[in-house]
Amino acid sequence: MHLSDLIPDVDAGLALEPDELGVFILIAIKDWDRQHQQIDIGNFVAAYFKNPGSFPQHKIGELTEACQEAWAWLEGQGLLLPDRRYQGHTMQRVLSRRARRIAQERDTRGLSRSRSLPQRGLHALIRDDVWGLFHRGKYGTAVFEAMKTVEVRVREAARLGPNDLGVDLMRRAFNKNNGPLTDMTTLEAERDARSALFAGAIGSYKNPQSHRHVDLDDPDEAAEIILLANHLLRIVDAREDARETATLTPQSTKS
Repeated sequence: MHLSDLIPDVDAGLALEPDELGVFILIAIKDWDRQHQQIDIGNFVAAYFKNPGSFPQHKIGELTEACQEAWAWLEGQGLLLPDRRYQGHTMQRVLSRRARRIAQERDTRGLSRSRSLPQRGLHALIRDDVWGLFHRGKYGTAVFEAMKTVEVRVREAARLGPNDLGVDLMRRAFNKNNGPLTDMTTLEAERDARSALFAGAIGSYKNPQSHRHVDLDDPDEAAEIILLANHLLRIVDAREDARETATLTPQSTKS
């Protein structure tokens, strides 16, 4: 198995901390000894880039550095040990007993399934931080940060105060009769539904994590919630643009 099989997305690999990437390195090389492959950083990097055309050329140096950092972390933690079969100074390594246990026990489905959250399609406000948390397996934190971003963005676009929070903020910003972000050209039922959409999303996915520990270990579920936050952010952008256009239109008419 190669690391590129576990982490086919370049940016997902770069988003990992050295210890997190190190675990995936262990999984990738755990069977090398039985396959009579020498375990050293040079062979590992060569195997990772076995098909250089599949990687953006300008990121290969950064990827190599990330792998070297992770390899150094593994050695520092006693997970990669000098291979006693070789005499003197050598770069050959073997997995420690603990490293083999980690490699066998680690569930790798999270990172492979997390490809369901492409970075390019995310709103600029959550494209880096939230996406990075998600690809590091911090699903609950990623969801909380995404929904908190929605809350902050709604307050800002609606020009409401710091004491307007959570569900109440959403109900006020999208009030069907006079909400600053409400589209008054739509039917009353649609205006009420949009208010409920924002209030329900914040009440369901942001507020519980503000008040207590909520375990969220399913990457697919987390991706779906983050994409919902992404959609809400785009609605807010559109309503803010429409509000500003409406404000400027009378002045443009006079001139």
